[in-house]
Amino acid sequence: MGELLLGIDLGTGGVRALLVDGSGRVVASHSAEHPLSTPRPGWAEQDPESWWTATVAAVRGALAKSPGGDVAAIGLSGQMHGLVMCDAKGVPLRPCILWCDNRSAAQCEEAEARIGLDRLLELAGNRMLPGFTAPKILWCRAHEPDLERAAAIHLLPKDWLRHRLSGTFATEVSDASGTLLFDCANRRFSEELCGLLEIDPRTLPPCFESPEISSRLSRDAAAALGLAEGVPIAGGGGDQAAQAVGTGIVREGPVSLTLGT
Repeated sequence: MGELLLGIDLGTGGVRALLVDGSGRVVASHSAEHPLSTPRPGWAEQDPESWWTATVAAVRGALAKSPGGDVAAIGLSGQMHGLVMCDAKGVPLRPCILWCDNRSAAQCEEAEARIGLDRLLELAGNRMLPGFTAPKILWCRAHEPDLERAAAIHLLPKDWLRHRLSGTFATEVSDASGTLLFDCANRRFSEELCGLLEIDPRTLPPCFESPEISSRLSRDAAAALGLAEGVPIAGGGGDQAAQAVGTGIVREGPVSLTLGT
């Protein structure tokens, strides 16, 4: 068999790995679960290291089912909007606050008042809701200030996984657009939004287009997964953006509806 493409999807309940051949046919797949924590009503958190454990299991499981072939490239998708606060080495300082966490309602009201709803919609394309990343950063600043001051980088879930795979800090435009810190029209993090919310833009990773090579598989990660060092890793996409492309929602007209599990 020829070269294969590996897709890794970091979901809320588990990690899925797919091996696809050059014609787009899925030749093998495997899933591995990881736990979710709800320490208080309305809170939802996960330990990022559990994502890595599940990723190793999912990728190795898919490779074991494959009829053969070398993995030529890796693509990432995953749950959006979560906040992984890390030190300069990419080590999480606390559990990830997930997309379905509702603790930051007060910070949403404050942020909308500070920015102005019309300007927020113009730049970011959405209201400030607790599911998004920016209000999670503001909540941590208010309630865990020592941790927030220690944060060198704020990552989205699949982008923390990218760092675990490659040692590189990076995101891409679809997931970045779900932070509410992104200038969607100009496809870059917004200095204006960061300034108004007093979030240091240096704590946000470089942003790539989804098909671009963002990083390459490190030696340690390659050994853990059973792959070759240096395999390119594409920017990838948030799960909803990737799902839209996969179902053909790539032009005006077609519509998809996502209800969730």
